[in-house]
Amino acid sequence: MNILGIDEAGRGPVIGPLIVAGIVIPEEKVAILNRMGIKDSKKLTPTRRKVLSRKLESMFEWETVEITARDIDNLRANDVNLNEIEKIAMIKIIKNLNFDEIIIDSVDIKPKRLEEGIKKVVGDVQVKAEHKADDKYIQVAAASIIAKAKRDHIIEKIKKEYRQIGNVGSGYPSDPKTKEFLKNFSYDEMPDIVRKSWNTVQKLK
Repeated sequence: MNILGIDEAGRGPVIGPLIVAGIVIPEEKVAILNRMGIKDSKKLTPTRRKVLSRKLESMFEWETVEITARDIDNLRANDVNLNEIEKIAMIKIIKNLNFDEIIIDSVDIKPKRLEEGIKKVVGDVQVKAEHKADDKYIQVAAASIIAKAKRDHIIEKIKKEYRQIGNVGSGYPSDPKTKEFLKNFSYDEMPDIVRKSWNTVQKLK
């Protein structure tokens, strides 16, 4: 059976894109992935994520959707919440891949609600949405690695582009370096890499 694992990276940061990734892994290949050391991307170093992501991309069918900071702001301004934004990205991935079953790391506080939303699109295919699925299912862990490695790469490019202005930090609202970086701009001057709809930035108005 070919199982599509779906996960995201970059849901919470105030800087940079949100990446949603899907990868189709046949059940008979799971043992190989275990030997490769595939696990939740948060448990791997950036270098290891990069190496494993390249290996996974060469071995299996996969797809990513990048939702930029500006896309997120525009959609939220039109009353599309973050869960819906991610679901739209998931559906794009689902439509581009071939599989027998879907397992998703649930972004919705109610996983069953996400399952039902996806089932309306895929029809008779089994859909499983769970919290911490990237810890339980290797297909979702593999998707998390691809999503995080892609976001890591984009953040590195952002850091190089803006290093004359300051240290971007991790991009998370709680990071002191990120907070200091944002102080370089007025609200209206915020570059496109910044999610202006985040409370951290809204307070700078």
